[in-house]
Amino acid sequence: MLAKLREIRAESCLMIQRRKTKVIAVGNVPVGGNAPVSVQSMTNTDTSDVTATVRQIEELAAAGCEIVRVAVPEREAAAALPEIKRLINIPLIADIHFDYRLALMSLEAGVDGLRINPGNIGGIDAVKAVVEASRPGKIPIRIGVNAGSLEKDLLQLYGGPTPEALVESALRHIRLLEKLDYREVKISLKASDVPLMIDAYRLLADKVDYPMHVGVTEAGTLRSGTIKSAVGIGALLAMGIGDTIRVSLTGHPVHEVGVGYEILKSLGLRRRGVELISCPTCGRTRIDIISIAGRVEELLAGIDKPLKVAVMGCVVNGPGEASHADVGIAGGVGEGLLFRKGKVLRKVPESQLVDELIREVESIIKEETED
Repeated sequence: MLAKLREIRAESCLMIQRRKTKVIAVGNVPVGGNAPVSVQSMTNTDTSDVTATVRQIEELAAAGCEIVRVAVPEREAAAALPEIKRLINIPLIADIHFDYRLALMSLEAGVDGLRINPGNIGGIDAVKAVVEASRPGKIPIRIGVNAGSLEKDLLQLYGGPTPEALVESALRHIRLLEKLDYREVKISLKASDVPLMIDAYRLLADKVDYPMHVGVTEAGTLRSGTIKSAVGIGALLAMGIGDTIRVSLTGHPVHEVGVGYEILKSLGLRRRGVELISCPTCGRTRIDIISIAGRVEELLAGIDKPLKVAVMGCVVNGPGEASHADVGIAGGVGEGLLFRKGKVLRKVPESQLVDELIREVESIIKEETED
């Protein structure tokens, strides 16, 4: 009976059933279908400053960002796009509002995608001009609906920014692009209110098969924004909804990428970098697990190889959790056991635990690289 229960539990945790969508291509990154959920971010530089923007995009790419978006609020920003595009190695999306001519300039610059609101860039003729310029290269257009900028008639009809209002706004824009026979489309329905955002995505997911870009907009600072994003994005991903994600945080956008991957790793959807498992500490702990875990996290931050590392503080759960990791430690009294791939390697004094753990991580990486 126990074996059967374990089998059922294992099967239930095998895989999240992703929502079936059509596939589009943002540069060389497939989006939708069975493609991995991709991590996106947005620069906070002045786009017209090519040097600063490229430098930040390179930082984002090094952190694992797979698609980057830049604001294009005026012609100077659009004029900088050809040089930015030439100097970077990840797909570039132009974020356009109000002026369809900026979208046309961006397409001429060779961007890999557009983020627009078809309802605010100048009417049907403007939308048609953007679609026709996008058509030869099948450049994806993301319909970006935001609770903070809904159409006035929808706000009046639904009594505010409700999930139904967000969905109706998205459907209006989708119908407009479909009328123009354009289906290289991605959709987002963002709000800073997490339940509102979740309900809107759920409602629309049942109505269309376009891939979705998921995020909690204006989520907040690093701490509060991380929590809101993890709840909102994580809830939707667990339902199988979401093909690209962006964690919106007040601060340097590199943090957004790291949090995005942590959300995906926690759901088993992506493995990039080190997954650190560490205990919360309690009265059983006899080593300084807080400082040890902090040092380990800092030393492993630059590693992009998918590894599971455990830093555990006592003999109750420690040995089991550590032994399930690629490498780990389980604390005792002033010392700890060092594990690798489920086997105890040796007993190590507390003062040497971090160094020995890092040494084993480096050994694993070296061996797998040589293979």
